[in-house]
Amino acid sequence: MQAAVVTLVFAVVARFVNGVTTRGALAGGLIAFAMYAGAGPGAFGALVSVFVIAIVTTRIGYSRKQKLGAAEGRAGRSASQIVANTAVAALTCILFALWRNSIFLLAGAAALAEAAADTASSEIGEAVSERARLITTFQYVAAGTDGGITVSGTFAGAIAAIAVAAWCVLVRLISGPALWLAAGAGFFGMLLDSVLGAVLERRRMLNNDAVNVLGTLSAALIALLLARMLL
Repeated sequence: MQAAVVTLVFAVVARFVNGVTTRGALAGGLIAFAMYAGAGPGAFGALVSVFVIAIVTTRIGYSRKQKLGAAEGRAGRSASQIVANTAVAALTCILFALWRNSIFLLAGAAALAEAAADTASSEIGEAVSERARLITTFQYVAAGTDGGITVSGTFAGAIAAIAVAAWCVLVRLISGPALWLAAGAGFFGMLLDSVLGAVLERRRMLNNDAVNVLGTLSAALIALLLARMLL
C-alpha cells in the first residue's frame, strides 16, 4: 500500500511540474512502483534523483535549445522516453526481489547513473555549446546532432553520474565502495550511447528510445562485470 501511495503522489507531482506528459506520468508511476516494491524506498529515491536532474538540466538554456530545435516539449517527456531510460533499472529491482542478490541493485544504480548522465550531457551541451564533435570521427557537427559530444556536456554527464551514484549510497541502495563502480559504469554507458547515436541513430537504424535502452543496459552490464571482477 505504501509503495502505491508514494508512487502515485510522485506521478501526480511529475505531471504537475510538466516533467512528463500524462502518459509519461502513468509510465513513470508504474516504473516507480516496480522499483519501490522490488527494492524498497532507496530504489525509489534513486529514481527521483534522476527525475530531478532531468527537470533541472532540461530547463537550463531552454529558449536556446528551442532555436536549435532540440528542446523537449513543454508538456514533458513521453511514456516511451520514460520507459527507455528507466526500464532497465526497474528490471534490476524485480530481479533483486526474486533473488535477493545486491549485485542487481548495483546494476540498477549504474543504469540510473547512465540515464542521468545521458540527459545531463545532452541538455547542458545543447544549452552552452554551438558545436559538438562526433564521437566516432571527432569532426565538428551542430550541437544536438546524434552522437555529438561537447566538453561541457561530457563534464555535466560525469557529474550527474557521480551525483546519482552518491545518492544511491546515501539512500543505502548500494554500499560506499560501489559508488565509483556505479558512476563509472554510468559514464561509460553514456559514451556508448553516443557511439550508438553516431553509428546507428544517425542512419535511422535505431531511434533514440532504443539507443537509450541500450545505453542503460550497457551500464548495468558493465557494473555487473566490474563487480564480479573487483568485489
